[in-house]
Amino acid sequence: MKFSIIIPAHNEDKSIGLTLQSLVDQTLTPKEIVVVNDNSTDNTKTIVEGFQSKFDFIKLVNITSSNKHIPGTKIINAFYKGYDVLNKDFDVICKFDADLIFPLHYLETLAGHFNTNKTIGMVAGYCYIEKNNDWILESITGKDHIRGALKAYKKECFEAIGQLKKSMGWDTIDELLVKYNNWDIVLDNSLHVKHLKPTGSSYNKGAKYLQGEAMYKMRYGFTLTFITALKMGLKKKSFRYFKDYIIGYLKAKSNKPDYLVTVEEGQFIRNLRWTGIKKKLKL
Repeated sequence: MKFSIIIPAHNEDKSIGLTLQSLVDQTLTPKEIVVVNDNSTDNTKTIVEGFQSKFDFIKLVNITSSNKHIPGTKIINAFYKGYDVLNKDFDVICKFDADLIFPLHYLETLAGHFNTNKTIGMVAGYCYIEKNNDWILESITGKDHIRGALKAYKKECFEAIGQLKKSMGWDTIDELLVKYNNWDIVLDNSLHVKHLKPTGSSYNKGAKYLQGEAMYKMRYGFTLTFITALKMGLKKKSFRYFKDYIIGYLKAKSNKPDYLVTVEEGQFIRNLRWTGIKKKLKL
Protein backbone atom coordinates (compact mmCIF):
# COMPACT_ATOMS: atom_id res chain seq x y z
CA MET A 1 0.00 0.00 0.00
CA LYS A 2 1.09 3.57 -0.70
CA PHE A 3 1.34 5.65 2.50
CA SER A 4 1.49 9.45 2.38
CA ILE A 5 2.36 11.16 5.65
CA ILE A 6 1.90 14.79 6.72
CA ILE A 7 3.71 16.04 9.82
CA PRO A 8 2.88 19.52 11.18
CA ALA A 9 5.87 20.79 13.18
CA HIS A 10 6.47 23.83 15.37
CA ASN A 11 9.81 24.06 17.24
CA GLU A 12 10.40 20.30 17.21
CA ASP A 13 14.18 20.15 16.81
CA LYS A 14 14.50 17.90 19.86
CA SER A 15 12.34 15.20 18.27
CA ILE A 16 11.67 15.67 14.53
CA GLY A 17 14.92 13.89 13.59
CA LEU A 18 13.96 10.85 15.67
CA THR A 19 10.48 10.80 14.12
CA LEU A 20 11.77 11.01 10.56
CA GLN A 21 14.47 8.41 11.18
CA SER A 22 11.87 5.96 12.49
CA LEU A 23 9.80 6.53 9.34
CA VAL A 24 12.57 6.26 6.76
CA ASP A 25 13.67 3.01 8.46
CA GLN A 26 10.24 1.41 8.11
CA THR A 27 9.98 -2.07 6.60
CA LEU A 28 7.35 -0.52 4.30
CA THR A 29 8.81 2.71 2.93
CA PRO A 30 6.33 5.62 2.79
CA LYS A 31 5.45 6.92 -0.65
CA GLU A 32 5.78 10.48 0.59
CA ILE A 33 6.45 12.43 3.79
CA VAL A 34 5.58 16.13 3.92
CA VAL A 35 6.80 18.08 6.94
CA VAL A 36 5.03 21.41 7.43
CA ASN A 37 7.38 23.68 9.35
CA ASP A 38 5.00 26.14 11.00
CA ASN A 39 6.84 29.26 12.16
CA SER A 40 9.61 27.38 13.97
CA THR A 41 12.35 29.51 15.54
CA ASP A 42 14.67 26.60 16.37
CA ASN A 43 16.54 24.14 14.12
CA THR A 44 13.48 22.22 12.92
CA LYS A 45 13.89 23.47 9.34
CA THR A 46 17.59 22.59 9.19
CA ILE A 47 17.04 19.06 10.50
CA VAL A 48 14.27 18.36 7.98
CA GLU A 49 16.39 19.75 5.15
CA GLY A 50 19.10 17.26 6.12
CA PHE A 51 16.67 14.37 5.66
CA GLN A 52 15.27 15.94 2.49
CA SER A 53 18.75 15.93 0.93
CA LYS A 54 19.05 12.18 1.54
CA PHE A 55 15.53 10.95 0.78
CA ASP A 56 13.65 12.09 -2.32
CA PHE A 57 10.27 11.17 -0.82
CA ILE A 58 10.58 13.81 1.91
CA LYS A 59 9.25 17.31 1.27
CA LEU A 60 9.45 20.45 3.40
CA VAL A 61 6.83 23.19 3.42
CA ASN A 62 7.54 26.36 5.40
CA ILE A 63 4.62 28.44 6.63
CA THR A 64 4.05 31.25 9.12
CA SER A 65 0.97 31.24 11.32
CA SER A 66 1.66 32.02 14.98
CA ASN A 67 4.15 31.06 17.68
CA LYS A 68 1.41 29.73 19.95
CA HIS A 69 0.79 26.00 20.18
CA ILE A 70 -3.00 25.97 20.07
CA PRO A 71 -4.60 22.61 19.29
CA GLY A 72 -7.17 22.25 16.54
CA THR A 73 -7.26 24.95 13.91
CA LYS A 74 -3.52 25.71 13.81
CA ILE A 75 -2.58 22.05 13.48
CA ILE A 76 -5.15 21.22 10.82
CA ASN A 77 -4.40 24.39 8.85
CA ALA A 78 -0.78 23.22 8.76
CA PHE A 79 -1.94 19.74 7.74
CA TYR A 80 -3.77 21.19 4.73
CA LYS A 81 -0.72 23.19 3.67
CA GLY A 82 0.99 19.82 3.41
CA TYR A 83 -2.00 18.24 1.72
CA ASP A 84 -1.91 20.95 -0.98
CA VAL A 85 1.50 19.76 -2.20
CA LEU A 86 0.89 16.06 -1.59
CA ASN A 87 0.81 13.61 -4.48
CA LYS A 88 -2.81 12.42 -4.28
CA ASP A 89 -1.93 8.95 -5.60
CA PHE A 90 -1.96 7.31 -2.16
CA ASP A 91 -3.87 4.47 -0.52
CA VAL A 92 -3.51 5.70 3.06
CA ILE A 93 -3.03 9.23 4.36
CA CYS A 94 -1.50 9.83 7.79
CA LYS A 95 -1.39 12.86 10.04
CA PHE A 96 1.49 12.24 12.46
CA ASP A 97 2.96 14.42 15.18
CA ALA A 98 6.62 15.44 15.09
CA ASP A 99 7.47 13.87 18.46
CA LEU A 100 6.88 10.17 17.83
CA ILE A 101 9.16 7.18 17.41
CA PHE A 102 7.47 4.38 15.45
CA PRO A 103 8.38 0.70 15.64
CA LEU A 104 10.06 -0.37 12.40
CA HIS A 105 7.14 -2.51 11.19
CA TYR A 106 4.48 0.10 12.00
CA LEU A 107 3.37 0.97 8.46
CA GLU A 108 3.61 -2.63 7.29
CA THR A 109 1.33 -3.71 10.13
CA LEU A 110 -1.19 -0.98 9.32
CA ALA A 111 -1.18 -2.10 5.68
CA GLY A 112 -1.86 -5.65 6.80
CA HIS A 113 -4.98 -4.56 8.66
CA PHE A 114 -6.25 -2.44 5.77
CA ASN A 115 -5.69 -5.28 3.29
CA THR A 116 -7.30 -7.91 5.51
CA ASN A 117 -10.64 -6.13 5.86
CA LYS A 118 -11.90 -3.69 3.23
CA THR A 119 -14.32 -2.06 5.71
CA ILE A 120 -11.48 -0.78 7.91
CA GLY A 121 -11.16 2.98 7.55
CA MET A 122 -8.66 3.82 10.30
CA VAL A 123 -5.86 1.93 12.05
CA ALA A 124 -3.33 2.92 14.71
CA GLY A 125 -1.21 1.74 17.60
CA TYR A 126 -0.94 3.18 21.11
CA CYS A 127 1.11 6.06 22.51
CA TYR A 128 3.60 5.32 25.27
CA ILE A 129 5.43 7.93 27.36
CA GLU A 130 8.62 7.61 29.38
CA LYS A 131 8.29 7.54 33.15
CA ASN A 132 10.95 6.45 35.61
CA ASN A 133 13.08 5.05 32.80
CA ASP A 134 10.22 2.89 31.53
CA TRP A 135 7.77 3.34 28.67
CA ILE A 136 4.16 3.20 29.88
CA LEU A 137 0.79 3.65 28.20
CA GLU A 138 -0.10 7.35 28.17
CA SER A 139 -2.79 7.92 30.80
CA ILE A 140 -5.33 9.65 28.56
CA THR A 141 -5.19 6.85 25.98
CA GLY A 142 -8.51 5.08 25.50
CA LYS A 143 -8.97 1.61 24.09
CA ASP A 144 -11.54 2.83 21.57
CA HIS A 145 -9.95 6.11 20.44
CA ILE A 146 -7.08 6.76 18.04
CA ARG A 147 -4.98 9.62 19.30
CA GLY A 148 -4.66 12.75 17.19
CA ALA A 149 -0.91 12.22 17.20
CA LEU A 150 -1.02 9.18 14.93
CA LYS A 151 -4.00 9.16 12.58
CA ALA A 152 -4.02 6.91 9.50
CA TYR A 153 -7.00 6.89 7.12
CA LYS A 154 -7.79 4.76 4.10
CA LYS A 155 -8.22 7.19 1.21
CA GLU A 156 -11.87 6.33 0.55
CA CYS A 157 -12.70 6.75 4.23
CA PHE A 158 -10.85 10.07 4.42
CA GLU A 159 -12.96 11.39 1.57
CA ALA A 160 -16.21 9.94 2.96
CA ILE A 161 -15.87 11.88 6.24
CA GLY A 162 -15.18 15.14 4.44
CA GLN A 163 -11.50 15.06 5.44
CA LEU A 164 -10.46 16.81 8.68
CA LYS A 165 -12.30 19.62 10.47
CA LYS A 166 -10.39 22.83 11.22
CA SER A 167 -11.38 22.90 14.86
CA MET A 168 -10.52 21.65 18.31
CA GLY A 169 -12.06 18.22 18.58
CA TRP A 170 -11.16 17.26 15.00
CA ASP A 171 -9.58 14.03 16.27
CA THR A 172 -12.86 12.95 17.86
CA ILE A 173 -15.16 14.15 15.09
CA ASP A 174 -13.24 12.16 12.49
CA GLU A 175 -13.83 8.87 14.30
CA LEU A 176 -17.50 9.59 14.92
CA LEU A 177 -18.00 10.35 11.24
CA VAL A 178 -16.04 7.24 10.29
CA LYS A 179 -18.59 5.20 12.23
CA TYR A 180 -21.47 7.26 10.81
CA ASN A 181 -20.27 6.34 7.32
CA ASN A 182 -20.08 2.61 8.21
CA TRP A 183 -16.30 2.26 8.32
CA ASP A 184 -14.48 0.30 11.03
CA ILE A 185 -11.68 1.48 13.34
CA VAL A 186 -8.87 -0.79 14.54
CA LEU A 187 -6.38 -0.20 17.35
CA ASP A 188 -3.50 -2.66 17.46
CA ASN A 189 -2.11 -3.04 20.98
CA SER A 190 1.02 -4.71 19.64
CA LEU A 191 2.11 -1.36 18.16
CA HIS A 192 3.82 0.73 20.84
CA VAL A 193 4.65 4.24 19.62
CA LYS A 194 6.97 6.32 21.79
CA HIS A 195 5.44 9.74 22.44
CA LEU A 196 8.27 12.06 23.43
CA LYS A 197 6.12 14.91 24.71
CA PRO A 198 2.98 14.17 26.77
CA THR A 199 -0.22 15.44 25.18
CA GLY A 200 -1.02 19.03 26.08
CA SER A 201 2.39 19.78 27.57
CA SER A 202 2.94 22.74 25.24
CA TYR A 203 -0.60 23.94 24.67
CA ASN A 204 -1.26 27.65 25.00
CA LYS A 205 -3.45 28.67 27.93
CA GLY A 206 -5.80 30.40 25.50
CA ALA A 207 -6.92 26.95 24.35
CA LYS A 208 -8.37 25.94 27.71
CA TYR A 209 -12.03 26.49 26.75
CA LEU A 210 -11.78 24.95 23.29
CA GLN A 211 -12.64 21.41 24.39
CA GLY A 212 -16.00 22.54 25.72
CA GLU A 213 -16.61 24.57 22.59
CA ALA A 214 -15.89 21.47 20.51
CA MET A 215 -18.57 19.56 22.43
CA TYR A 216 -21.08 22.23 21.44
CA LYS A 217 -19.97 22.14 17.79
CA MET A 218 -20.42 18.35 17.77
CA ARG A 219 -24.01 18.76 19.05
CA TYR A 220 -23.34 16.80 22.25
CA GLY A 221 -25.79 18.77 24.34
CA PHE A 222 -25.12 19.83 27.93
CA THR A 223 -25.66 16.48 29.68
CA LEU A 224 -23.19 14.56 27.50
CA THR A 225 -20.74 17.45 27.75
CA PHE A 226 -21.03 17.40 31.56
CA ILE A 227 -20.37 13.65 31.69
CA THR A 228 -17.41 13.94 29.31
CA ALA A 229 -15.97 16.86 31.27
CA LEU A 230 -16.35 14.99 34.54
CA LYS A 231 -14.64 11.91 33.09
CA MET A 232 -11.72 13.93 31.74
CA GLY A 233 -11.41 15.97 34.93
CA LEU A 234 -11.17 12.79 36.97
CA LYS A 235 -8.66 11.27 34.55
CA LYS A 236 -6.55 14.43 34.69
CA LYS A 237 -7.18 14.73 38.45
CA SER A 238 -8.07 18.36 37.87
CA PHE A 239 -11.25 20.22 38.81
CA ARG A 240 -10.05 23.14 36.69
CA TYR A 241 -10.00 20.90 33.63
CA PHE A 242 -13.65 19.98 34.30
CA LYS A 243 -14.58 23.61 34.90
CA ASP A 244 -12.90 24.82 31.68
CA TYR A 245 -14.82 22.21 29.69
CA ILE A 246 -18.14 23.47 31.06
CA ILE A 247 -17.28 27.15 30.67
CA GLY A 248 -16.18 26.54 27.10
CA TYR A 249 -19.44 24.80 26.30
CA LEU A 250 -21.57 27.55 27.87
CA LYS A 251 -19.60 30.26 26.09
CA ALA A 252 -20.15 28.49 22.78
CA LYS A 253 -23.85 28.05 23.51
CA SER A 254 -24.07 31.80 24.05
CA ASN A 255 -21.95 32.77 21.02
CA LYS A 256 -23.41 30.07 18.74
CA PRO A 257 -20.44 29.21 16.48
CA ASP A 258 -21.13 27.07 13.42
CA TYR A 259 -21.73 23.37 14.05
CA LEU A 260 -19.21 20.92 12.66
CA VAL A 261 -21.74 18.16 11.96
CA THR A 262 -25.23 18.00 10.47
CA VAL A 263 -28.38 17.43 12.52
CA GLU A 264 -28.43 13.77 11.44
CA GLU A 265 -24.76 13.28 12.26
CA GLY A 266 -25.31 14.95 15.62
CA GLN A 267 -28.17 12.59 16.44
CA PHE A 268 -25.99 9.62 15.50
CA ILE A 269 -23.15 10.93 17.69
CA ARG A 270 -25.41 11.39 20.72
CA ASN A 271 -26.93 7.92 20.31
CA LEU A 272 -23.48 6.40 19.94
CA ARG A 273 -22.21 8.16 23.06
CA TRP A 274 -25.21 7.18 25.16
CA THR A 275 -24.91 3.58 24.00
CA GLY A 276 -21.29 3.59 25.11
CA ILE A 277 -22.15 5.06 28.50
CA LYS A 278 -24.93 2.53 29.12
CA LYS A 279 -22.63 -0.30 28.10
CA LYS A 280 -19.98 0.79 30.59
CA LEU A 281 -22.61 1.13 33.30
CA LYS A 282 -24.11 -2.19 32.16
CA LEU A 283 -27.61 -0.71 31.97
